[in-house]
Amino acid sequence: MNYKKILLLISVISLVGCKYSPGVAAKLPETIIASLPAQPNANILATPLTYKIESYDSQVMLGKRTYGVSLPPGYEQNPQQRYPVIFLLHGGHGEPIDWFSDKKGQALKTLTKLYTTGKLPPSIVITPDGNDKRGSSPYFDPQYIDGPNGKVSTAVGSELVKVVQSRYRTLPNPDFWAMGGLSSGGWGAMNVGLHNLQNFSILFSHSGYFKDNSGAQNSPIIYIKTLPNQAKKRLRIYLDSGLSDTEELDDAKAFMQVLNQQKVYNQFRQFPGSHTWQYWREHLTDSLTFVGEQFRIAEIAHAADNLGVNQQTHK
Repeated sequence: MNYKKILLLISVISLVGCKYSPGVAAKLPETIIASLPAQPNANILATPLTYKIESYDSQVMLGKRTYGVSLPPGYEQNPQQRYPVIFLLHGGHGEPIDWFSDKKGQALKTLTKLYTTGKLPPSIVITPDGNDKRGSSPYFDPQYIDGPNGKVSTAVGSELVKVVQSRYRTLPNPDFWAMGGLSSGGWGAMNVGLHNLQNFSILFSHSGYFKDNSGAQNSPIIYIKTLPNQAKKRLRIYLDSGLSDTEELDDAKAFMQVLNQQKVYNQFRQFPGSHTWQYWREHLTDSLTFVGEQFRIAEIAHAADNLGVNQQTHK
């Protein structure tokens, strides 16, 4: 993203923030008009959101892998439209259905609310299988690493990305790809994301931790210090944790301090609650609102970049 076109961005952002009229919009360059986010629309979901569990043959994990997918409203009716992508990672003893389950994440309710209020642009939402070759177990967390039990980090952060890009109409730029999760999935989102910055620029964590027993390479609080400055400038990170979730809360505060030291844009929030699905499904609204804000900033910035190119072309 080019953040130096400040005057142009301010003028566009001010228009985005208000209910602009067709007359006002007509005065804007076509490149920006195409990028303006849609206004809140209570009728956007005439058909309720759904999800499916899909599968693919993994070359990395040497077997069949599954993932959940919820396509955005109007996906079939708008065959030329491309969409941002959000990966939601499950936690310990979890599986791809967790974020969509009515008994757990209830993500479709959250997405419906955010789409209709305009806080999140319609997106392709993917829930990967984060388990290694041992499968899901109540006795250990999933290992979102490339380790002795399988290359889960590569499977989620690279291989599945290619599968999604081949099957769905996605926006190609990593500024329109986000990944987050809960608990060990929060750590997983940071770890997988930091190792795959060619694919993801926006990362978020609910009740996550940021240091892993497998070492510094898989401990985001350490690993992020090794990234090139240009990569860190592109990152956008959201963290939250419950006030009663004291260990994870302390971990998030420590990670936030490192992010600030490394000049990585971040937002940290703490809310009443503990390490429960009630907490995670309630605050998925907060993380995805953050994601929606970053998507819109990226839309405007890329429109400004395109405008700059067009102006140079016509000189």
